[in-house]
Amino acid sequence: ITPKKPNSALRKVARVRLTSGFEITAYIPGIGHNLQEHSVVLVRGGRVKDLPGVRYHIVRGTLDAVGVKDRQQGRS
Repeated sequence: ITPKKPNSALRKVARVRLTSGFEITAYIPGIGHNLQEHSVVLVRGGRVKDLPGVRYHIVRGTLDAVGVKDRQQGRS
């Protein structure tokens, strides 16, 4: 997905089907990820201001989403 003006990037998002049956778009934070089509992820609330319709974040370091590789800060 590309962000709203004046920003420019290819933001990483995933379509996630929740256990409740809803299908949402969730942002994948950090640099690089290992998520594939049938990965199981934990989702938290919190929108991405420059991506319309993205109201959730995927939690890194839980279930199938590994933490950010070689990250120096904020590893707890």
